[in-house]
Amino acid sequence: MNLAEHLLELRRRVVHSLIAIGLAFAVIFPFARELYDLLAQPILRFMPEGGGIIATEVAAPFLIPIMLTFYAALFVTMPYLLLQIWRFIAPGLYRGEKKIALPLLLSSIGLFYAGATFAWFVVLPGVFEFLLKFAPDTVTPMTDMNHYLSFVTKLLLVFGFTFEIPVAVLILVLSGVVSVAALKDKRRYVIVGCFFIAAVVTPPDGVSMLLLAIPMWLLFEVGILIASLLKAPIKLE
Repeated sequence: MNLAEHLLELRRRVVHSLIAIGLAFAVIFPFARELYDLLAQPILRFMPEGGGIIATEVAAPFLIPIMLTFYAALFVTMPYLLLQIWRFIAPGLYRGEKKIALPLLLSSIGLFYAGATFAWFVVLPGVFEFLLKFAPDTVTPMTDMNHYLSFVTKLLLVFGFTFEIPVAVLILVLSGVVSVAALKDKRRYVIVGCFFIAAVVTPPDGVSMLLLAIPMWLLFEVGILIASLLKAPIKLE
């Protein structure tokens, strides 16, 4: 395709993506309040009597559920959005690249949702229980609804992308950028790096740091194991 055809194809994929997000938003929006109530459950279950989530801005009770609805629409339509990206770039790939790119794309989708699910059911309850139990008896824990939404979405994204480590390892090995032997040799540095990254991106508590660093290390090992079973580098033509 020439440049004009590429631009038309890009516009088509962008329009399809925006329509999908818009439809998902329209379906979810009537349940925006209930969706935020669901989002609040991981912290509310550990709040003492009298604690809760508050709004410190006048428009927050209206705007924050809308923002959450948009995030939820992105989360739901992510597989379709990635499919549109695949359909745009696939015609320009070599046969060898197509052979490995589509399985990696599908795996990355599943791993992202697995990471977000792990954060929701394991990390968030553990973090909130750990943090709130240290509140003095004279303090009633409360949090702003905007800050809470940012905190939760950040952790969901961090763990979602963290679970992509096996895919990243496979891409590096299969493309010939690094060998399995080199990754094994640098394992101790990777472990230190996992704990350093976890300490930076997670809240200032040991629980969330361990819950991120240990899975990062294990996923790195999974990536090495899978890469060692495959031929590398791949033939692109």
